[in-house]
Amino acid sequence: MEQSMRNRLTFGPIMLAGVLAVLWLDHAIEVWTRGWAASPRGVGGAGLLLLMLLIVPPAVLELATIFAVERVRPYRFIAFAGCSSLSAHAFLTQFAWFRPYAASSLAFIIVSVMLFAALRRAWVRQTEEAILRMAGTVLATLYLGGLGWFLMALRVKQSASGRFSGSTMLIVMVLLAVKFTDIGAYFGGKLLGRHKLIPWLSPRKTWEGLICGMLLGGIVGAVCASWILQLDWLKASIFGILLGGVGQLGDLLESLMKRDAQVKDSGAMIPGFGGVLDVIDSPLLAAPFAYLLFSSL
Repeated sequence: MEQSMRNRLTFGPIMLAGVLAVLWLDHAIEVWTRGWAASPRGVGGAGLLLLMLLIVPPAVLELATIFAVERVRPYRFIAFAGCSSLSAHAFLTQFAWFRPYAASSLAFIIVSVMLFAALRRAWVRQTEEAILRMAGTVLATLYLGGLGWFLMALRVKQSASGRFSGSTMLIVMVLLAVKFTDIGAYFGGKLLGRHKLIPWLSPRKTWEGLICGMLLGGIVGAVCASWILQLDWLKASIFGILLGGVGQLGDLLESLMKRDAQVKDSGAMIPGFGGVLDVIDSPLLAAPFAYLLFSSL
């Protein structure tokens, strides 16, 4: 068995166990704070917020390294602050006192990232590459923080009709459907792969692997349906298939950036997987689609 596969089989379960432990804490905090005046249903998303704040710093560093190949050098601290602010913003949307300020504060965060990047360049009295610095900082913030916003917003969402409410299990379903699609696509491609999906971008991906992965994502969705009151198994399986497919697009999006930077992995932080970006690229792009799908319930 090749070293990469051994590392995947070793570190994959460890990462999954760690994420599930944090999400268990997320659910526990919501139960412990139930009946609290500011949020009668409990404070949701605290564990997920912690997880996102831990992931963002290395992800920003990796993305900045990829961008730097094309002389796009985002201000890493400003991008980190912007991503963290967006995560905190989505977390706060569960509280009634914050909702009147939600739209204006969201716009303020995005504009502030651009302005602080401009001021940072002006501080050193340099105009060269000012646009690249500003654009890179905003792009890094929107890619990591903007897409992550939807995941957090989905966790704390409460519909006006009362038909749908976010939950920890909902986030677990999204993550498992996306990652098991990755697993199914990998092994399905190994066993059955004949027709390349996009040879010039990701030579190892095949149509057969994609189909196997999406079917496995649908099975995971159907299994998770029993823990999500708003979903029956058929709708959950369809959601799992769709989210798994969109997650593969997220992987291809990162492959596009890595090809441009001429690197195989975004980093070497996680043996067998590469960098943090190589792990979170699929869930990130799936997040806004998951928000849209579940909001339709």
